[in-house]
Amino acid sequence: MIPKGTILAIGGAEDKGGDLTPEIKDWNDQFEHFEILRELLPGKRKRGRIEIVTTASEVPGQVRPMYKKAFGEIGYNDVGFIHIKNKNEARDKEFIERIAGCRSVLFSGGDQLKASTILGGTPFSEALADRYVHDKDFVVAGTSAGAMMLPRVMICGGGLQEALIDTDLKLAAGLGLLEGCIVDTHFIKRGRFSRLAHAVMINPGQLGIGLGEDTSLVIKKGGMEAVCKGSGMVVIIDGKDIGQTNISDVEEGMPVFAENLKIHLLVEHCRFSLSERKFFDPAIPPSKRK
Repeated sequence: MIPKGTILAIGGAEDKGGDLTPEIKDWNDQFEHFEILRELLPGKRKRGRIEIVTTASEVPGQVRPMYKKAFGEIGYNDVGFIHIKNKNEARDKEFIERIAGCRSVLFSGGDQLKASTILGGTPFSEALADRYVHDKDFVVAGTSAGAMMLPRVMICGGGLQEALIDTDLKLAAGLGLLEGCIVDTHFIKRGRFSRLAHAVMINPGQLGIGLGEDTSLVIKKGGMEAVCKGSGMVVIIDGKDIGQTNISDVEEGMPVFAENLKIHLLVEHCRFSLSERKFFDPAIPPSKRK
């Protein structure tokens, strides 16, 4: 079944009002203020509850005032915070009912393995998936680690060396909401091309989505439609046509190579079909061109 809801995958460091790094702020001034966070209640609709899940964060107390202030400036005043600390709490009826009653859920940054281990396979994650599949007005979003945990295959560590080293990458199971993709965040700033490419080489059926900071991908119809939003870049890595590679027989600790990795670069307003692995034609509608 094609999901009716929307996924908002954010690369981290999104515009929350006054907290951007100087280099991003100077460039971001050319874009709509709070553009990415507005996608939690898209269009002209400002009514509806947003639940922010801070399970991945080690400092949830610092996350709350930051997002409360940002959403308040936008005009989104019905914002709640859920900090689930263990599997038992992920079965709590109160939290499940809050998912059933909200319009949007945002997973904060932090430790994606911690959050996915606590939430995965629980009534909480099942309620979330049910809303995403059946409710066309529901938005499930994640920023930084929160975005990385949305797919079924999740990067949870390693892969940060200049070369792709056989045993360096660490993968785990995510929440499984976003099918057919592996997500990495802070992609340009932290030099994560090699680890996402490595993850795709190991899982060539999956598309790699590298999200730059203050950048997001708005994904609808289970990946049939995806639109880039924000001031940065989204890098798509497609390993479907890989030719020569030593990924299957490389010696332990040695570098990996590959032929014919396909790369797509998306910027503001670019439209891409994740399911068909190609741009819409035209990639940017004439009405959005500057």
